[in-house]
Amino acid sequence: MPWADRLLGFGLGGAEVGNPPSKFAGFFRRCRERGFKVVAHAGEEGPAAYVREAVELLQVQRVDHGNASLQDPTLMELLAKAQIPLTVCPLSNLKLKVVPSMEAHPLRRLMDAGLCVTVNSDDPSFFGGYINDNFVACQEALDLSREEIVSLARNSVIASFMPAQARKAALAAIETYDRETQAWIAA
Repeated sequence: MPWADRLLGFGLGGAEVGNPPSKFAGFFRRCRERGFKVVAHAGEEGPAAYVREAVELLQVQRVDHGNASLQDPTLMELLAKAQIPLTVCPLSNLKLKVVPSMEAHPLRRLMDAGLCVTVNSDDPSFFGGYINDNFVACQEALDLSREEIVSLARNSVIASFMPAQARKAALAAIETYDRETQAWIAA
């Protein structure tokens, strides 16, 4: 707590299998009580039950990955209704063999279900692919439209923990860029 003013939040990361979020419920409760944001890695290699635990027990504001959420329709409804962001890392998922190919990645299905999904890089020097590489790979493999790419970019800002004024400015910048590129394309 001596450095609390320098910290925004705490996250759960690492190997999922055998490490359900419930093991960390006490720690996350204390973090929330002290006013910190909380996020958890869940549903990449672990089951949908891990995502549910992260949401219901840890009360996270964001789920890192969350791919396995598709296994549980009621969880999908909960995530869509609450708009709990999923920070999906497609190239990492491919490298870890969570998905057999980019074309099989669940990003589009998560988006189509109305979830707040973001596209992210995940340790790019290890897994390969910075954020733009992930966007390009998703666009090519899943045939994402310009509108879908813009929506993913908006979701990233909405899911961030940046101050409200910075969030507003970032969303305005996305809208301006979108409007200007549409005009350029039309010309």
